[in-house]
Amino acid sequence: MKIIVPMAGMGKRMRPHTLTVPKPLIPIAGKPIVQRLVEDIARVCGEPVDEVAFIIGRFGSAVEKSLVAIAESVGAKGSIYYQDEPLGTAHAILAAKDSLTGPLVVAFADTLFKADFKLDSSVPGTIWVQRVDDPRPFGVVKLDDAGQITDFVEKPETFVSDLAIIGIYYFQDGAYLREELQYLLDNDIKDKGEYQLTNALENMKNKGTIFVPGQVTEWLDCGNKDATVYTNQRYLEYLQERGEELVSASLRMEHSVIIEPVYVGEGVTITNSVVGPHVSISAGARITDSRISNSIVQGAATVNSANIANSMVGNSAIVNGHPQDLSLGDFNVLKV
Repeated sequence: MKIIVPMAGMGKRMRPHTLTVPKPLIPIAGKPIVQRLVEDIARVCGEPVDEVAFIIGRFGSAVEKSLVAIAESVGAKGSIYYQDEPLGTAHAILAAKDSLTGPLVVAFADTLFKADFKLDSSVPGTIWVQRVDDPRPFGVVKLDDAGQITDFVEKPETFVSDLAIIGIYYFQDGAYLREELQYLLDNDIKDKGEYQLTNALENMKNKGTIFVPGQVTEWLDCGNKDATVYTNQRYLEYLQERGEELVSASLRMEHSVIIEPVYVGEGVTITNSVVGPHVSISAGARITDSRISNSIVQGAATVNSANIANSMVGNSAIVNGHPQDLSLGDFNVLKV
């Protein structure tokens, strides 16, 4: 089994946090979004993952090393491919064409999920979906009475279905997928100006490939700051349900209270503060005389005499004062 992870986007809606790192490397409960995604897929695959192929922009060698390490953490080889132009989902996946062989999962790195299932590798294809109130921003599927997918529609302007594709797909035959993606590019077949995976899926379905919907328990988005903070909240609850240890034994805490669920990384100091619920604090952060809830505080950040909620504080950022709702990027200083 292989996992293909397209993640070349700029993450503009997550600025200022994506000015220094790609969005998929922003931490959720102490681990990068993309690491959480890869681990969750490996958990539901039901068989060993041989390779994780990341399709990225020119993010630099440090990011590439981090991604290879994520692949190795699930016992797989890590491969790096580049998408230098944002020409659509089909174009992005095809950038990893050398890895498109055998059974594989394609997972776009801006979403996480909660699921209690094992992948059924006996079916030709599975498309994971979730019902949404407004399907217009998404690709959607239509089903027949047998529960098989009959149509793929990209960002419908009028209602055709409320089953949104969440960005995770299983293909029994990666080489077949590669051929259909290449066909789109060779014949310049676009939808809304881009080469779309849904067009390849439609062609495969018309040739007799059976696709079935997969249902997740919960679909968690990381598209902007508020959505990412909410995803962190739900993921902490999910990890707590699984019984995972979330607070590092190296925590130095004095005259403080932690209200679970809270993630605390290595070497964190908390003094005269109340932290939680739903807070993630990455390694080396310092919290003093503060109240923090429902927030993400990244590595080596400092929060002093502040009361913050629904916030993201970047790596090595410094907060002094009493703001309530923050989105503070890496290395910034805020004094009130």
